[in-house]
Amino acid sequence: QVQLVESGGGLVQAGGSLRLSCAASGIMLRLLAMAWYRQAPGKQRELVASISSGGNTNYADSAKGRFTISRDNAKNTVDLQMNSLKPEDTAVYYCAVPDSVWGQGTQVTVSS
Repeated sequence: QVQLVESGGGLVQAGGSLRLSCAASGIMLRLLAMAWYRQAPGKQRELVASISSGGNTNYADSAKGRFTISRDNAKNTVDLQMNSLKPEDTAVYYCAVPDSVWGQGTQVTVSS
């Protein structure tokens, strides 16, 4: 059974950092394009960052310069390092194999 499990969310003050991790079972993440999405209350889910199987990365304009997506092939995880967090980053963050497999999400709350 293919499963993605996110961890690392929590409550942080504005300007702080969090590192989200997405652990996979039943699938080798290094072979796949992966992405992090987020959904804030009352808003549509949006793409935050993606990484191709070859390691190319893309970021939403809101994440550029602050967030970094990376793989740890040994651990079979995809991580999202988030720095200089803002209250508007508050959302549930999901990792996904786009259009295929989704995790359950992890809550990130940034206080002002």
